[in-house]
Amino acid sequence: MATSTYNCFCFTRKFKMAEVQPPDDVRRVFEAYADGVGGGGGPTISAEGLRRFLVESQAEKGIGSAEVTAIMDKLRGADGGGAKHYLEKIVRPSSSGFFSVEDFYHFLFSPDLNPPIKHKVHQDMTLPISHYYVFTGHNSYLTGNQLSSDCSDIPIIKALQRGARVIELDMWPNSTKDNVDILHGRTLTSPVEIIKCLRSIKQYAFCASPYPLIITLEDHLTPNLQAKVAEMIKETFGDMLYIPGDEPMKEFPSPDDLKNRIIISTKPPKEYLESNEAKTNGSRKSSNSNASAERTSVEEADEACAKDLSDSKSEASNDKDEDESEEEDDDPKFGKNTANQYRKLITIQAGKPKGHLKDALRVDPTCVRRLSLSEQKLTKACTLHSADVIRFTQRNLLRVFPKGTRVRSSNYKPMLAWAHGAQMVAFNMQGHGKQLRLMQGFFKANGGCGYVRKPNFLMKMGENGEVFDPSVPLPVKQTLKVKVYMGDGWRMDFSKTHFDSYSPPDFYTKVGIEGVPADMLKMKTKVIEDDWIPVWDEEFSFPLTVPELALLRIEVKEYDISEKHDFGGQTCLPVSELRPGIRAVPLYDKKGTMYKSVRLLMQFKFV
Repeated sequence: MATSTYNCFCFTRKFKMAEVQPPDDVRRVFEAYADGVGGGGGPTISAEGLRRFLVESQAEKGIGSAEVTAIMDKLRGADGGGAKHYLEKIVRPSSSGFFSVEDFYHFLFSPDLNPPIKHKVHQDMTLPISHYYVFTGHNSYLTGNQLSSDCSDIPIIKALQRGARVIELDMWPNSTKDNVDILHGRTLTSPVEIIKCLRSIKQYAFCASPYPLIITLEDHLTPNLQAKVAEMIKETFGDMLYIPGDEPMKEFPSPDDLKNRIIISTKPPKEYLESNEAKTNGSRKSSNSNASAERTSVEEADEACAKDLSDSKSEASNDKDEDESEEEDDDPKFGKNTANQYRKLITIQAGKPKGHLKDALRVDPTCVRRLSLSEQKLTKACTLHSADVIRFTQRNLLRVFPKGTRVRSSNYKPMLAWAHGAQMVAFNMQGHGKQLRLMQGFFKANGGCGYVRKPNFLMKMGENGEVFDPSVPLPVKQTLKVKVYMGDGWRMDFSKTHFDSYSPPDFYTKVGIEGVPADMLKMKTKVIEDDWIPVWDEEFSFPLTVPELALLRIEVKEYDISEKHDFGGQTCLPVSELRPGIRAVPLYDKKGTMYKSVRLLMQFKFV
């Protein structure tokens, strides 16, 4: 048995490192399907035995001998892909057509071969876009906080690489009023030219998903600059750009119809009065000229802004987005000087509520549109007009954005919006935190393509207009049983003293459900002391009333008696996508990047 040595002041501490052994459940399953004898006299599983295990125990329907042979070849590295045996220092993969118990264990503990969810698109993608949740970014160009960070195309690229399907750009005239910049208006953020953002979008638009990319434009431009933007968009995207017909759209196209296409969503342009333009330009000029004098540290700016907002603005004013032009009254007619070419590019017409919320949520049978609500307005709408919100989102698109006081680019709880059918729950993606992890986990569904079909109950309507009511208690629909066997990989991905300078880490795992209020539950395992390869072997049960919206949160912590517990990895998985059986669950860092080696061996059962 190997040992690990730690220097503790004037003496040395030695700890025995346990050998990696398959859990008892794995051995029992292996023995149940073993159908041969290896060269050393021990039991083995043939390709047919493995196929029966996958069908009967792992609920993988329709798997054939060819798929099983491919799995065995990958495990042995016989496919030429250089597959690396995870436990190669401890066991050697069989070169025959049979699995030893160690090979079987390695297969189960391999996220590439035995992942917890599917990696392929499997949902019907031929329905209107309003039938899907869409992975949506907010102020996609910001590198940090909402007040003084730089604007860049880099955050846009990162969002697209993670599968985001909605990118937001705030358009403002540049300092000379002859071109267009992207920046967070009336703040100290430094601008980036729009053409740079458009070119990066074109290059990375479909790097993670072939399904349509929606660009939402917050428009602060005069008609001549709108026309200039229209030319830039057409020249940059070319045939990738979807241009709608002249007639109002009665139903949105499907994600399948718009594969590899870019579509534009914004409010139709209108004429700007010279006085309004002068006022806006004067405000921008004053802000730019005083920027160097006013710039403070991020923390000071955050506190000042938050205090100013809380002291001087009402809740209604906090509900406003940065685009004040969208708060003006709509003009259904376009003046002769309006940038018509710009208007023709708009596939999804957008707007904000004016007047009573109930009126804004009325469904027009002759056309579809997008409505934007702040997180506070959404809460109010869901409290007072829950059924109207759900009816609206059955045909139209609802975008929800963070309140103005989230100057540190934090995010809100998304479940209320999802439970009411809101498709575009816009998140700040440049930071990290629990809510962003939920968003990342939610959109791992459907192969991570950025479009997740909404549950059927949100799309149904009764004869008298009855729809799903999220506030009504429901009976338990199914129970998810989660067993946490063990974990490994920290010894490869972290230094020996990363968690504790004087001993191996003391790991425990937190498991919980995020979903509708009735389903939320948190549990945790015992602490395993001084062990890089902790074995918990604990099972938890989670009764679920709305499993379609439930997320399984998993987080590993390293216990510290005197300080804050150290972070050891996390993941968030959509319950509806979980594959039953014993699975390898890879863990991610705080920002959502997958560790190279860290993983858990877990079992999922639905009863």
